[in-house]
Amino acid sequence: MKPLNNGDLFKSQTFVKFLLFFFISVTFFYLGKHYSDNNNNQALIFYSSKQSPLSFSVTLSPNLNKQFNISSIINDTVSGSEPETAPGGSVTDAKNSPPPETAPAPPVVQRMGVIDENGVMNDTFEVGEFDSSAVEEWESENRTESVEGESGGKISVKKFGVCDMSMRDYIPCLDNVEVIRSLESSEKGEKFERHCPEKGKELNCLVPSPKGYRTPIPWPRSRDEVWFSNVPHARLAEDKGGQNWITVDKDKFKFPGGGTQFIHGADKYLDQISEMLPDIAFGRNTRVALDVGCGVASFGAYLMSRNVLTMSVAPKDVHENQIQFALERGVPAMVAAFATHRLLYPSQAFELIHCSRCRINWTRDDGILLLEINRMLRGGGYFAWAAQPVYKHEPLLEQQWEEMVNLTTRLCWNLVKKEGYIAIWQKPMNNSCYLEREPGTQPPLCETNDDPDNVWYVNLKACITRLPETGYGVNVTTWPARLQNPPDRLQSIQLDAYISRKELFKAEAKYWNEIIESYVRALHWKSFKLRNVLDMKAGFGGFAAALIENKLDCWVMNVVPVSGSNTLPVIYDRGLLGVMHDWCEPFDTYPRTYDLLHANGLFSVEKKRCNVSTIMLEMDRILRPGGHVYIRDTLSVMDELQAVGNAIGWHVSMRETSEGPHASYKILTCDKRRK
Repeated sequence: MKPLNNGDLFKSQTFVKFLLFFFISVTFFYLGKHYSDNNNNQALIFYSSKQSPLSFSVTLSPNLNKQFNISSIINDTVSGSEPETAPGGSVTDAKNSPPPETAPAPPVVQRMGVIDENGVMNDTFEVGEFDSSAVEEWESENRTESVEGESGGKISVKKFGVCDMSMRDYIPCLDNVEVIRSLESSEKGEKFERHCPEKGKELNCLVPSPKGYRTPIPWPRSRDEVWFSNVPHARLAEDKGGQNWITVDKDKFKFPGGGTQFIHGADKYLDQISEMLPDIAFGRNTRVALDVGCGVASFGAYLMSRNVLTMSVAPKDVHENQIQFALERGVPAMVAAFATHRLLYPSQAFELIHCSRCRINWTRDDGILLLEINRMLRGGGYFAWAAQPVYKHEPLLEQQWEEMVNLTTRLCWNLVKKEGYIAIWQKPMNNSCYLEREPGTQPPLCETNDDPDNVWYVNLKACITRLPETGYGVNVTTWPARLQNPPDRLQSIQLDAYISRKELFKAEAKYWNEIIESYVRALHWKSFKLRNVLDMKAGFGGFAAALIENKLDCWVMNVVPVSGSNTLPVIYDRGLLGVMHDWCEPFDTYPRTYDLLHANGLFSVEKKRCNVSTIMLEMDRILRPGGHVYIRDTLSVMDELQAVGNAIGWHVSMRETSEGPHASYKILTCDKRRK
């Protein structure tokens, strides 16, 4: 390139372009200043760029030199008026229209802020009267919680308010006073059964905790003592004070471990049963038990140390807080009554069913209640009855004993031991005894098409449940091997798969074991001090089994929703506890029951049947303050779940699964704030 001399610089093309650019810039500046200084003439300057970056043109607005009523323009804009159109849809010419009337002056605005109309700070503003109650009401009722959706839109949910303090122990389906009062009869215990609120009257607020509620005492201390303020009901201690059930000691309830029939303590009572019947082998042959009319659940609490899981059940009767005490102690329990419907457990669920002064007339109505016990008792399992008719020699009690012996004989139960105030019967292991009875013997066998595992709102039946000819349910292995062995009843579950069922069972077990290992390692689950856990969609119980394998000292209530396959028999054959339930209705437990709620793939299914917020409000009701919620589900429901969780007041966090950010599933972790 040839260098330029000093004389050539002014002749160069670059210099000419620079000079032209400078001239145009000065011209634009002059024109802009001239027209902006003219208050009467309104002009807009438009710049247009041509092909050359240095070539510009200037155009003046056609509104130059026209007069405008600015107030009228503003008022027309605010009122949202549309341009006037002539017939045919064309806009009328403003020149041919009559001149607009002069708009009235705008009203004087009373300014309340700290900025005046010129944007200057003003210290003469008015604050107005402060209404603290209005602020509290807004905080509890009118605030909305929003989350950014995956598609970019926002999902907003109104914040839920707190229920009245009178609802602190509210169980929706058992405290429906209006329906209970309207029952035609309650002689068979109908008032203790489920009567759920009708649609539109569901729980729509947050159930409060009692005044002074404290973080529960951890297990195993909780077996022996709980905070009085967490279950502030002293009637049970007053009524049963002389029977060694429960006592009040300053700010705690204490549980000596006694009961009406085992005044020397539950441990000695269990020793007596083991000595009477060595084959019962707690923690080996007997892994899952049912305690009917459980009191404060000391029977089940002390079986825990012998590797036996006990479902403790009692109705919400005059001693209505029995189950609440059991759950506060950290013992598996549920409100349930022997009345007119099947209990929500499958056939052949329990190796041992126990009744100690449970105040149930087992022989009424052709023995229909004992036939329900027979349905739930595993083939070869035991029924232990500790009651006055066993040992007292009074005419009325002796008559009750004879009726019991007669009924159990017709059920083909074998009285294996009677000692002191305890009688123990064993159920047969097959149907041969039933088939050998005299024709017409009552009660009859149930029809072959009767499904003994169908329990959701199914009436009790005065017939003997048949045992499977295949031996399914009877031939379970001993504990702990049965936890991971695919049981035979896996083949009887209604699933799409048939040949690959055992593979599905093993795959689920491996899947959850890996996940729980990661939770323990990365999310420090052992520091949570979990005790009462509920799996809302349990499948084969793999989640609960993984908690056991990872040595987390807790028990799990495995819930099998009615909307899916009934896998409950498999859960019990593994040596775990569970129940059938419909999550479109409330759960039969007290508020503040569980430390952890786990839901895997639940909401994407139930959303088609019921309101997501209704389920989550129920979750909040049964979750303890300081408790945790883990929801694994598809992306399609996560935004709504997150919004509802915020509206409830949970601390909510979205996490990715191990599959990474592009997986179709995510994890929503929620913590219920302590109150």
